Amino acid sequence: MVQSFCAVAEAGSLSAAARRTGQSQPTVGRHVKALEAALGVELFRRVPRGLELTPAGLEIFAHARDMQQAAARLRLAAEGRGEDLSGTVRITASVIMSHHLLPSIIARMRRDWPQIAIELVPSDTTENLIFREADIAVRMYRPTQPDVIARQIGERAIGLYAARSYLDRVGRPDSLEALMRLDFVGYDRNELIIRAMAGMGVEVTRDFFPVRCDDQAVHWNLVRAGCGIGGMQVAIAEADPLVERVVPELPLPALPLWLVAPQALRTSARIRTVWEALARALA
Repeated sequence: MVQSFCAVAEAGSLSAAARRTGQSQPTVGRHVKALEAALGVELFRRVPRGLELTPAGLEIFAHARDMQQAAARLRLAAEGRGEDLSGTVRITASVIMSHHLLPSIIARMRRDWPQIAIELVPSDTTENLIFREADIAVRMYRPTQPDVIARQIGERAIGLYAARSYLDRVGRPDSLEALMRLDFVGYDRNELIIRAMAGMGVEVTRDFFPVRCDDQAVHWNLVRAGCGIGGMQVAIAEADPLVERVVPELPLPALPLWLVAPQALRTSARIRTVWEALARALA
């Protein structure tokens, strides 16, 4: 009941909570009604966009989350004591890293440790490690989540690239001024590129980018197809025959690379094994 209650509180509807927990919508609804009956209070009220917590529900939600986190830590502590390599390790990483770098690394893991099953979650959002949405996260930023351990294993150099076909048509820029006269592929709602350019002293708005997409894998394919200039990790782009680096002397900040896992799971043999394999391969 507590799990269903917390899922509805976070998701804002019975249907979204059912998808999140893997239960049916009627089951989630029954759990919420049973909890309301047991506590003798109304936990949710209907609003146009779904369900929202009542004042009593808000107070109970804080305690329910504490219960969930305590239970999750107990599970992690118990699982972390296992020395058996057999089992599953769930890794989350950005969409780009999941597409281009991790498949070959996971293939080597499967060859070396066939008893370890790997689940890969491509995601550009922050996964909750405490609630086992992932066992190990590969991050491009320093983690701030409590109760995790983190290790910076290196940096990823970034460069600007364009399709050779595009450069054959518009010419190859030899300066920042010439570069800024070309088309750039940008993000749609994400302002990361705009902020990065501002940090380099180049102020632009969203309208500066004639083609925009927030999905990083699609964004890179738009660059490869000849829609304009885009940034990419050098290790990925240099292996792609369709693209060419432009103005390579332009200094771009490197992306830090971190491995993150719950503290309790670092004592698990299979988590340790996969962690060290990732560290070696990505360093």
